[in-house]
Amino acid sequence: MSQIQKFFAKLKELMVHRLFQVLLFIVVGTFAYALMYSNVKPEKIHIELFKPAEQTIRATKTVEDTYKTEQEKEEVLKQVADVYTLKKEYAKNKVDLIASIFDSALEVHEETNEEALKEDEKAIAKTDAQKVSILKEKLTDEVNKDIEESVFLALVQADEDELNITKDLTITAVNNVMSSRIAAGDVENAKKRAEEELRYTSISNDMKKAAISLARSAIIQNVFFDNEKTEEQRTKAVENVEPVRILQGQVIVKEEQLVDREIYRQLELAGFLNTEKTIYPYLGLLLFIVLTLIAFYYFFYSSALKKEQQHNQLLIFSLVFVIALSMMKIFSILADFQHADLVYFFPGAMAAMISKMLLNDRLSVAMTLLLSSYGTIIFNGETPSNLDYSMGLYIMFSGFAAIIILSRDNFKTKVLSAGSLLSLVNVAFLFSLLFIMDGHYLKMEYVYYSIAAIVSGLSSAVLTMGLLPFFEAGFGVLSTIKLLELSNPNHPLFRKILTESPGTYHHSVMVANLAESACEAIGANGLLARVGCYYHDIGKTKRPQFFIENQITGSNPHDQLPPRTSRDIIIAHASDGGELLRKHKFPKEIIDIAEQHHGTTLLKFFYYKALKQDEAVQESEYRYPGPKAQTKEVAVIGIADSVEAAVRSMQQPTPEKIEELVIQIINDRIQDHQFDECDITMKELSIVKSSLCESLNGIFHSRIEYPEFNKLEQKVEA
Repeated sequence: MSQIQKFFAKLKELMVHRLFQVLLFIVVGTFAYALMYSNVKPEKIHIELFKPAEQTIRATKTVEDTYKTEQEKEEVLKQVADVYTLKKEYAKNKVDLIASIFDSALEVHEETNEEALKEDEKAIAKTDAQKVSILKEKLTDEVNKDIEESVFLALVQADEDELNITKDLTITAVNNVMSSRIAAGDVENAKKRAEEELRYTSISNDMKKAAISLARSAIIQNVFFDNEKTEEQRTKAVENVEPVRILQGQVIVKEEQLVDREIYRQLELAGFLNTEKTIYPYLGLLLFIVLTLIAFYYFFYSSALKKEQQHNQLLIFSLVFVIALSMMKIFSILADFQHADLVYFFPGAMAAMISKMLLNDRLSVAMTLLLSSYGTIIFNGETPSNLDYSMGLYIMFSGFAAIIILSRDNFKTKVLSAGSLLSLVNVAFLFSLLFIMDGHYLKMEYVYYSIAAIVSGLSSAVLTMGLLPFFEAGFGVLSTIKLLELSNPNHPLFRKILTESPGTYHHSVMVANLAESACEAIGANGLLARVGCYYHDIGKTKRPQFFIENQITGSNPHDQLPPRTSRDIIIAHASDGGELLRKHKFPKEIIDIAEQHHGTTLLKFFYYKALKQDEAVQESEYRYPGPKAQTKEVAVIGIADSVEAAVRSMQQPTPEKIEELVIQIINDRIQDHQFDECDITMKELSIVKSSLCESLNGIFHSRIEYPEFNKLEQKVEA
């Protein structure tokens, strides 16, 4: 096949793979949409003015009641008083004016007195009118217009002392009155107060009348309406008015309550009187499903897993999701007909537990998030909107709690025990939701919710245990429980190894201890490594006497066989083991360990033996058929298998000798390209080396060393 043909063949395979994923997501999305369609379908409500409501109606969203808000603002504006400002400068101005009038009169008096010294008495008698004229000239026309003629005459006729006294009295009276607030309606009263203050003074009647007249003319309004400040106060008051809202979940009308005009207006505002059909809820649901599934499609698309594993995981994920979604719908329907709080019996952690045990932590977390988000829509029966966030939180927290609990070693195989602990966590979280919502529940209601949370946790565990075997059988998935079943010493194949090849049994157990510790050190599946080691040499039970660990008498049948025959017997144990495991329907992972733990390594002992007999022999004829290790677990088991056999043959092993041997075996496998097809790194190999040395130092500290290196090689290859 040419390179172009290979390219198009690979492209076709990739397109088929992607098409499968896309079609599966489309099917799941269509199923989810059909299931949740009724949950977003707008409810038809029949409402008539001045007739009792057929049902209790709650607001589905928060809306502002603009009419009520405007009414509130108008009421507040009525309560805001007008702002009046006191003009303090008016008092000073009037005091200064009165003082100026008296000072002008004093000036006229002084000027006329000087002239009087030079005039006769007849001239003096004629000067009063002149004095008044002179005084008026010193003042403005506006002032002259406001002052009576008698006042001018009294001022020019009074002597200096009387003028000074009257000046002080008048200024004091004006200042006292003008210092207080004088509104437009209080001016006359203020003038009377000034008049009363001057009426009882000890000055002459003419001057008293003049002082009263001047004081009355000086008293004016000093408080004025401040439009700017008034508007500012009104603006602040209006801004402080909170908008009147119809809150989501608020009861607008109760069942059998009369729908008056106010209730009718609120129902119209909340959108219940809108008879037009809307497609927005359906579009929103479609967009929601498309976005979530696109996100998870990308999650699987970017996965580094092989196509077969991707298909398997995607099918399991989709099937678990569909089962959980269907159960959600059933519980929501039952809750609508029976009791709304029945939804809390839903086994919210079931899907997370199954995903955790069949897939991995990342996918179980993804499953929990997906179901919790869909649960907010499906369990929206008693909520005014189309989303019930409390139920979504309950499912999400329950799922996360199950993932964390199952991550602990003591709960990995005790699903029912994990469900019991999950029940207690569910109770605690459900109570936290109830306390936050502050619903003032009765004691019996708390008992009901406790029972619901406990049943939810236990049913999640029971359903997980019941569904796991079907997934394991249908998809060939190897779960923790299945591994534990296979590790049972009473398993027929396990007992077959013990009874027919006890040496191989002991070797397998020792390799299992080494491989499990090393796998856990690098984050690989330690339990899978242990169980795989138990059965990795099951093929040796076909001819147990041809393997050194089972040769109790010390005689080796290979000494009488040609190298080719010995080669065929030794190499066959990998393929024989795979066939035997397939016959007993073992998981693929265990079969792969049996077939791949030697990779394509060379049977050095028999190759060199054959080379001595025939120099034309090909090295490839003495290699295992493979395939090479495809996973980290197989790579570690292959190293542990060789290391255990090699160290077992050492006499008086020391930590230095053990470390040197382990490094040599790992380096040989690296140079032989035995790890090219798995994703184990050099850093992880270094950790494996440290873990093996640590375990071996405690196990093989007193083994007997065989004297011949060639025999050592034979043990390694066997």
